[in-house]
Amino acid sequence: MARDVKAIDFMYYVATPEFIAKWTDAKKGELICRMERAIGSLPQFESIETMLKKMDEAGVEKVFITQTKMWSYWNKWMYMDTTLEEVTQYTTKYPDRFAGLAGYNPFRMKESLREIELAVTKHGFKGVYVHIYGFDIPLHDKKMYPLYAKCVELDVPVSMQVGHVLESMPSEHARPMYLDQIACDFPDLKMIGAHTGWPWVEELISVCYKWDNVWFGVDAWNPKYLKPEIIQFIGSRMGQDRAIWGTNGLPWKESLDQVDGLGLKDEAKKKLLRDNAIQLFKL
Repeated sequence: MARDVKAIDFMYYVATPEFIAKWTDAKKGELICRMERAIGSLPQFESIETMLKKMDEAGVEKVFITQTKMWSYWNKWMYMDTTLEEVTQYTTKYPDRFAGLAGYNPFRMKESLREIELAVTKHGFKGVYVHIYGFDIPLHDKKMYPLYAKCVELDVPVSMQVGHVLESMPSEHARPMYLDQIACDFPDLKMIGAHTGWPWVEELISVCYKWDNVWFGVDAWNPKYLKPEIIQFIGSRMGQDRAIWGTNGLPWKESLDQVDGLGLKDEAKKKLLRDNAIQLFKL
């Protein structure tokens, strides 16, 4: 299939030089693990227009910008505290090219829920993104349940990084199987298990097979390194309707070129890169 499908990236960060400088400075004094040192910093662009040019060159129509809230496991502070304004600078100026996912702080539930409602109802955000690890609680902790109830109320999905974490934080808190417990208690909650769930890929596939309201996030990995089980799932009759593509900041063109090399049928590839995200996020 020629690259006539305009892709939708459901997982990205604020990428302004100011934000990346703030994030880089915040990490001083943190324990930086081997994997984080190897991969390096998040991407940045000198302007939003420069970012749009790169998107156009790669064939990416829309990118989701996450209001990531990342708590330091070591120093106990919000060392990535993305604001609504840092996301709306994208979504307000270029609403056809960017969408927002609000953030959640389980240590400040009331304030977070109020901001999520504002983000969705006033600013048109399409859901919520959760990075649970540094908070040192699991995804099915009672502090997370008010968020899930709010997402059901607002009828928006919640995307959660599952599997191991790059930063120096416990990976166990995001076992994909925890989504099974959440789905039991919130059968109407639409959930995305982002980052493929590795090394517990089979757990995430299992939950997706079991529940109609769980999606598989194919992001944060170069597609050529995806486990064979993932490729088989996203090409299967059921799995092709439940997988969505993202990058987590990896280069768009390289990622899409590698998706082309996975051997997926045209229909499955179109659903992965575009159609499933349109349906899930009501674009």
